[in-house]
Parts: sequence; structure tokens; C-alpha cells
Amino acid sequence: MQKMGLWTILEGFLLLANALAILNEDRFLAPRGWSFSEFSAGRTKSFKGQLIGLIYASQYMRVPLILLNAICIVVKLVSG
Repeated sequence: MQKMGLWTILEGFLLLANALAILNEDRFLAPRGWSFSEFSAGRTKSFKGQLIGLIYASQYMRVPLILLNAICIVVKLVSG
């Protein structure tokens, strides 16, 4: 059985950030009431407001996510 190390945890967070970054507001978030206009209405302290903020932060960080994905792929190719 393989132990979960720091690299595996970081890969998991990278996968989670990728999943949040690809969510489309018009097709997925707005029909469920999770649009950015609802987030900016002042309910940022609630759990839902925090989660919407996390989704939008990950969407703005797409270029660094692309770089982190490329680094992760290269490390996996080199290490086997």
C-alpha cells in the first residue's frame, strides 16, 4: 500500500483547483443561484459566499494553473 505524501496532497489540490476553474457561470452556476452578482450582494461571510468567492478566484488564476499543470506533468514524466 502506497503512503500519501505531500506531493499527492498537492496534486489533489491542483485537481480540485482545475475542477473549480472550468465551471461555467452561464451554464452551471447561475441556474443554481451561485452567480457572481449574488456573491457581490454582501453575503460574503456565509459558507455559500465563501465558496462562490473560491470558485471565482480559481477562475481568475487559470494561467498559473496551466503552468502548475505543466510542471506536474513534467515531474510525472521524469519520475515515472
